[in-house]
Amino acid sequence: MTTNSRVAIDVGGTFTDVVELIADTGEIRFGKVPTTPSQPTAGVLDAFGTTEAPMAEVGMFTHGTTLGLNALLTRTGARTAVIGTAGFRDVYLLGRTDRRTNYDITYKKPASLVERYDTFEVPERSLFDGSVHRPLDEEAARTVAATIAERGYDSVAVAFLHSYANPAHEARMREILAEVAPDVVVTVSHELSREYREYERTSTAVLDAYVKPIVRRYLERLEGELAGGGFGGRFLMTRSGGGAMTASSAREQPVSLILSGPAGGVIGATAFGELIGQPNLITIDMGGTSLDASLVIDGEPVLHQGAEFENLPINTPSLYIHTIGAGGGSIAWLDDAGALQVGPQSAGADPGPASYGKGGTQPTFTDAALAVGYMGTTAALGGRLSLDDRLALGALEPLAEKLGMTPLGLARGMIRISTTKIMGAVRAITVEVGRDPKDFALLSFGGGGGLVAVDVAHELGIPTVIVPPGQGAFSAFGMLFADVQHDFARTAVTSLAELDSPAVAASYAEMAAEAAEALGAEGFAPDKQVLTRSVDVRYAGQEHTVTVPVPAGTTEVAAVVEREFTELHERHYGHVMTDPIEITTLRLRASGQVDKPTLPALATRGSDELKAEGTRDVYVSADQPAVPYALYTREELLAGDEIAGPAVIHEHTATTVIHAGDALRVGDHGEMVITVKAGA
Repeated sequence: MTTNSRVAIDVGGTFTDVVELIADTGEIRFGKVPTTPSQPTAGVLDAFGTTEAPMAEVGMFTHGTTLGLNALLTRTGARTAVIGTAGFRDVYLLGRTDRRTNYDITYKKPASLVERYDTFEVPERSLFDGSVHRPLDEEAARTVAATIAERGYDSVAVAFLHSYANPAHEARMREILAEVAPDVVVTVSHELSREYREYERTSTAVLDAYVKPIVRRYLERLEGELAGGGFGGRFLMTRSGGGAMTASSAREQPVSLILSGPAGGVIGATAFGELIGQPNLITIDMGGTSLDASLVIDGEPVLHQGAEFENLPINTPSLYIHTIGAGGGSIAWLDDAGALQVGPQSAGADPGPASYGKGGTQPTFTDAALAVGYMGTTAALGGRLSLDDRLALGALEPLAEKLGMTPLGLARGMIRISTTKIMGAVRAITVEVGRDPKDFALLSFGGGGGLVAVDVAHELGIPTVIVPPGQGAFSAFGMLFADVQHDFARTAVTSLAELDSPAVAASYAEMAAEAAEALGAEGFAPDKQVLTRSVDVRYAGQEHTVTVPVPAGTTEVAAVVEREFTELHERHYGHVMTDPIEITTLRLRASGQVDKPTLPALATRGSDELKAEGTRDVYVSADQPAVPYALYTREELLAGDEIAGPAVIHEHTATTVIHAGDALRVGDHGEMVITVKAGA
């Protein structure tokens, strides 16, 4: 028998984070366990083992994983075939002719997920309006299916020309594959994207097929192990677009999970920003392997329709997240010129940083932070893992000797390099797209975020840093706020002057019916279903679009576009034109709303005085004596408490550092609001 207790688990490169919402009290508990790369489900079950409620009493489990992303990074996905329209066999391998690195003479395109040997074609052809120019040659389709079965492919992606307008041939090809090659997992492009641009749609289908067998096996095994433990509640997965999907949907469309790892943190940042009255946020999530930076503007996370993985398009809506290899496990090394670098290589969970005492010998960011005094050895990370400063210094010494530096000098240099890389990630999502970092507050989370957030804010002139409660497991916390989402789209390239309002209404009605069917099948009553409409708009002849929201109940989309498009275009691209306007794609997002947790207000201190529990020596500069930083335990802070820097605030899952001149105040819900010293 299940209750309203809920659990969220986020599997990272080094730690698996767990957050539990206890039904009876509303208490939220945070925890960490080591990630288990060799047995992915083991870390999840270990995380469940730390919860107060038994599995049988958990009503909802929300899960985030980088399994699909890791398969792509390491090129260990399924052996995949591609079937296209006759004459268009090479759509996927040719891709686009644009070049992202114009001035790098050593640039090479990332290796394709398939070879030409793996691509096939079938005679058929639909036109852009959905009419059939050439019927599907079923005999040829059966021959191709038989070849795929004989060659032993694990999966196949089917992407026919203009199938977004008429999916009948793709649907029939899937039926033939099921008859002739029943052991091959099939992805058809129209179920992932009903939009034009055949290369992007084909790429999305190939990515889905490449990871589908791996994700399916993982989810089937995990579901079986959870059921064996008595779990009978709703099982959700976070998705790249900022919501959640049921585990059954994830098995069918795992491409939506590829960029889902950091999505929970952005979801949580959006919800937490609304709670504390901060609608404009830069978020940085520093974990063990990477750092993810994102934006929340006017209370909404920034979405884009053209996500990419190593220049391979994913034509599904995704959160705008910039990821770099800068985490707690990032390894220091020397490049060919003898210069010090940090990351993107990571010590990961096994063996981890040297200071973990699990056999690691290479110097990492965590070892550097421990050496300079940002972190300590007395409080165990996640209540389980104690750091060893002697091992950290031992790992730093060989590289320091090569550079003619002291271990402390190397440690300070590593922290400086990591901070600079993180500044670059923040600039990429702000300055480089025309936004000023000073207009935002910096919301920092992840196990390492609090170590660098104030330094990053100092350098970029960001006036305020906010550290939410449970920062080390905040991405898992954010998953508790994730609604189940489905995204629908219909390509309809039409001049605004010639827009057929009844046809637009019919397309939205068709998508709404599909949405109601999907959400209803997942157990969401009509009053828990929310539909949000939008339309992609551009000047005639342009390639790129802006997305214009269409308010509920509006029947005249053209009027909305005329009113909103010019301002949005200027905001995105810095100019407006007098050219004709056209729409390209109608969009509908369907959300099945889940109950959101409520963070209780933190108690105030009253007449008691907040006192530091001691000091910790911090080496702000390698060639200067250590500076005593006041030491506090975050779990003992209360609403209204104020701390003047320099200080270190350690907690169950992370550590926060503030410097001289910085001022910290604890907010009503336990957030630490840091006012950064101007001009530092």
